[in-house]
Amino acid sequence: MKRLSALGVALAFLAAGCSSSTSPSSSSPTEPTFTATLMPSNEVPPVTGPEASGSGNVTITFAVTKDANGNITSASVTFVANLSGFPPGTTVIAGHIHKGAPGCACPVAITANVSSTPLATGSGSLVLSNSAPDVAIVQDILTNPGNYYFNLHSTLNPGGFARGQLSRVQ
Repeated sequence: MKRLSALGVALAFLAAGCSSSTSPSSSSPTEPTFTATLMPSNEVPPVTGPEASGSGNVTITFAVTKDANGNITSASVTFVANLSGFPPGTTVIAGHIHKGAPGCACPVAITANVSSTPLATGSGSLVLSNSAPDVAIVQDILTNPGNYYFNLHSTLNPGGFARGQLSRVQ
C-alpha cells in the first residue's frame, strides 16, 4: 500500500510538471524596452573637444496601458543612461528622444525630465522620466524605433554631446 501511495504522489508531481498552462501571448509587452549606444561622434555635427572622449548607453522603458482593442491609452517612460569617459564635471542639462535618422538634427519627440546633473568624475548613471508622453508618438516609436534617436545635452554642448539610434530589445 505504501508503494502505491508513493507511486501516486510521484505521478501527481510528474503530471503537474508536464501540464503547463502557459501559452504564447499574442499581445505586445506592457513595458516595451529600447536601447541606444550614446557616442559624441553620432551628434550632428560630431562633438569635438573634451566631451568627445566619452561614451555611454541608455535603456528606455515605456509603461503603456492599452484598451480592449490594443490601442495605447496612456504611457510613461523611464530613461536609464550610463555614461563614462567624459571630463569630470560634465553637466547634463537635457535629454530627449528625437524623430530622425542618423545624420539629421531633428525635432524633439519626447523630453526626459532632467535637472542640471554634474558627472563629478565624468562617469555615472542618470535615471530620468516623463510621465505623460504623447501616445501617438509612443506608438510610432514602438512600430518604428529606428526612426528615432536619444541624445543628452550638456553645458559645454547644449545641442547634444552623446547620441544613439533606438533599437528595440523587448
